[in-house]
Amino acid sequence: MLFRDILGLDHIKKHLVTTAESGRVAHAQLFVGPEGSGTLPTAIAYAQYLLCQNTEGENDGDNLACNVKCNSLTHPDLHFAFPVSNSDKVKSHAVSDHYLEDWRQFVKEQPYGNLFDWYRSIGIEKKQGQIGVDEAQDVVKKLSLKSYEGGYKILLIWMAEKMNISASNKLLKLIEEPPEKTVLILIAEEEEQIINTIRSRCQILHFPPLAENAITQALSARGVKESEANSIAQEAHGNFNKALDLLHKDSEDLVFERWFVQWVRSAFKAKGNKAAVQELIMWSDEVAKTGREVQKQFLHYCITIMRQALLLNYKADSLVYMKMHIEGFDLGKFAPFVHENNILEIVNELENAIFHVERNGNSKIIFTDLSIKLTRLLHAKAA
Repeated sequence: MLFRDILGLDHIKKHLVTTAESGRVAHAQLFVGPEGSGTLPTAIAYAQYLLCQNTEGENDGDNLACNVKCNSLTHPDLHFAFPVSNSDKVKSHAVSDHYLEDWRQFVKEQPYGNLFDWYRSIGIEKKQGQIGVDEAQDVVKKLSLKSYEGGYKILLIWMAEKMNISASNKLLKLIEEPPEKTVLILIAEEEEQIINTIRSRCQILHFPPLAENAITQALSARGVKESEANSIAQEAHGNFNKALDLLHKDSEDLVFERWFVQWVRSAFKAKGNKAAVQELIMWSDEVAKTGREVQKQFLHYCITIMRQALLLNYKADSLVYMKMHIEGFDLGKFAPFVHENNILEIVNELENAIFHVERNGNSKIIFTDLSIKLTRLLHAKAA
């Protein structure tokens, strides 16, 4: 993967090249950035730069064979770990090696893809993947061997916050004292979900959301009209994966928007209306039938919408980037119902629902309870 193919992030690319050129490569690094910011492609490009001993800031140096192997993600000294789960393909003790071919295809097609895109590509979208202790044992075995080509051995752990406690403890010794010329790059969206003992031993590099002009230029290069590219880039809010989904009208947010609108309309009608309460229960049943990852994504989407509505209510229009695509629903008209007297409680209830979904609570009960509480909160009066 070439550094020049990564959108924006010039200061980060320059920093990584400088550390490689000067030989000051930290043995454990943590790349933290929001979805669609380019943490994964940047980590792969950096790994390639180290493995192939490239120079002058780009991955097209003299070591052609090495660069070809890295571009196809088949270099024997480049290892990956990522969240997986048992499936029709792997009945038990699933680890990343069981899904390597799928992973290579995923990175080739969706280098900016999110966790749900990955789960969907391997058919586990209704499950909660993780990086477990079996994975950690595999990693320790791989990195204890000598490198095949005499240089660096590099492990990329994508979505490192999905490591469970057992896996984290198993890898802690390796992160503290890795074998010579071994580099571990952890990639995460939510830094605080990684245990402190691992975080404190990593050199942390924070990635910002992508600049609007970087997304606009990338979309324009794909043949999108400038006006449409600008509109999509603004709505994507620094997330190139979302920008591509919006371009192809394949964003999960379009489905979530329909659910959200149906939900709040029923909630507004439900006060003193038994028929509308039944609508809420039926809505809860429908959402409960989806996978837990989908449910969590939807709840996060709801939190974002509520915050955007609050900004609209308090006339901070310049900070509002989300657009509603359903005809007849105006976020501006919904905004007055989200205010200082209910926003904290609404967000708290949504976060509690995420917590219970993650811990395998009964989804039907979780969403029914949340719906009834939302009905009460949306009818609360502003000060």
